[in-house]
Amino acid sequence: MHQIQDQRKVLASCFKRIGRCTVSCILVLLTQFSLTLVPHFFPASSLLIQLTLSVVVLVFVLGLGRCCRRIVGVYTSAPALVLFNLIFIWAVYIFIVRQAIPYFINIVFNIEVTLLFLGVCSILSSDPGLVTHGSSDANKLIETEVFGVEAHYESSALLKRVRYCKSCKAYIKGFDHHCPAFGNCIGQNNYVLFMILLVGFLTTEASYIVCSSQFSRGSQILDGTWFETDLAGSLVVSTMLFSLLQVIWQVVFFTWHLYCICFNIRTDEWINWKKYPEFQLVIQSQPGESFTRVMFKNPYDNGYLQNVKEFLSVKG
Repeated sequence: MHQIQDQRKVLASCFKRIGRCTVSCILVLLTQFSLTLVPHFFPASSLLIQLTLSVVVLVFVLGLGRCCRRIVGVYTSAPALVLFNLIFIWAVYIFIVRQAIPYFINIVFNIEVTLLFLGVCSILSSDPGLVTHGSSDANKLIETEVFGVEAHYESSALLKRVRYCKSCKAYIKGFDHHCPAFGNCIGQNNYVLFMILLVGFLTTEASYIVCSSQFSRGSQILDGTWFETDLAGSLVVSTMLFSLLQVIWQVVFFTWHLYCICFNIRTDEWINWKKYPEFQLVIQSQPGESFTRVMFKNPYDNGYLQNVKEFLSVKG
């Protein structure tokens, strides 16, 4: 009886994952083909205008998709969205853009995409620094709940930065944030891999922008000569605009994490520092004042070089 129930649960979980992946694939196709409307109807517009219109289309399609998903009751998978978008752009490159790209650059780009796929698959199943029940680390944790966020503070330098992730419902060493795009927490054990992946996405997207621009110039797409009736040309420009938008926000995201590494602070700690006692510097009130001030301090900042060295030397 129990075996039958377990099998039903496994089947239900599989069908749920298949459903979410299917919805994610449909949403990616809808989004990417909707973006082709921008270069199709505004071929002579400036890059800034096309980027702005692309943002409007993305917001509209994603908002419409969210409403439909709520009605149907089937939701998307963020990692599947990442992978399907990557596959779509790779397909556009292979079937359209590649013909205008030199042989060596073609090999380099395909290697970049392949490594990116391997990196994404690796981080999906990576251990961010999970503190399991019954482990020596778990037994030493001192739990303190403040506003629904649990912090753990102990004399050990290792356990000072163990935080609780509500999404994973687990304790993570060196917790930075929960990344929906990768369906995993980013913590002590996979932070380096996460940064490598950010660099990988930036370089791959930048390479695609260069390649698609070269194809567009060679085919005179950007001048609007045969653009209005050509789906292939629309796909090249729309995926180039999509990649450019990705690069813009990822550069900001990457810069933020470089800052965190240089100053040895996590995203969660920066946002929720008032909930973690070690980041609070209490300044006593002056004579005649009836209040005290709480200011931010970073007890883990040991200088740029030492912080970077600590980041690179962390082992799971």
